[in-house]
Amino acid sequence: MARGLPKPKPIKGVKQVILVASGKGGVGKSTTAVNLALALTANDSSKTVGLLDADVYGPSIPRMMNLRGNPELSESNLMRPLLNYGIACMSMGFLVEETAPVIWRGLMVMSAVEKLMRQVDWGHLDYLVIDMPPGTGDVQLSISQNVPISGAVIVSTPQDIALMDAQKGAEMFRKVHVPVLGLVQNMSVFQCPKCEHKTHIFGADGARKLAKNLGLDVLGDIPLHLSIRETSDSGQPIVLSQPQSEEAKAYLRIASEVVRRLPPSG
Repeated sequence: MARGLPKPKPIKGVKQVILVASGKGGVGKSTTAVNLALALTANDSSKTVGLLDADVYGPSIPRMMNLRGNPELSESNLMRPLLNYGIACMSMGFLVEETAPVIWRGLMVMSAVEKLMRQVDWGHLDYLVIDMPPGTGDVQLSISQNVPISGAVIVSTPQDIALMDAQKGAEMFRKVHVPVLGLVQNMSVFQCPKCEHKTHIFGADGARKLAKNLGLDVLGDIPLHLSIRETSDSGQPIVLSQPQSEEAKAYLRIASEVVRRLPPSG
């Protein structure tokens, strides 16, 4: 352990923590986190999964998981996560109005994230998926250094500008000794629903080239498809609402790859 750094402290009741991160916003990170969480339970119904929305400024999980309301308190004065589709969820979006901006400085944000992690009665979880805010700032460093992380998944589009930031995210995790499980190449290709012509709107295989340069694997490709956006916006994620679709199967394969790369849990 490096001198001066805090010793990571496990989250009570949680066996393994999986970070879903991106270097920049708008690449489909939250959509990936939600569908990954659902895919983990779809692949193995014996596993219990939680989902933590660590993006205090722009929480997306309440809408994507079709959840509203305030968390109740347990007898030990811990917040109880809201539950839907078998996933235990916690988000700043449960504590503030959907349209209300959170105007906080960095220390307040880190304190809030710490409470969302540790002042919650998670019960017993095999996996806690954390939807990280975009970038490589205070929240990312705080979580990476204070919680034992089983692995991080980096989400990026094939676009050069997104890949530049994805590389920064991967390098940050390496510097704080968080294992990077691999990259998810989101919006990899668009197929016209009428003529079935395929177009690489954001470029072709950019994440694969970056992964090769970093010595990482691509966990899977997610196409740019209207149904993914519609199901996310309606709170009916595609893994749940259209499990036989090719898009849902892509998330299921990614979940299998993530589990395969995780260290054995205690």
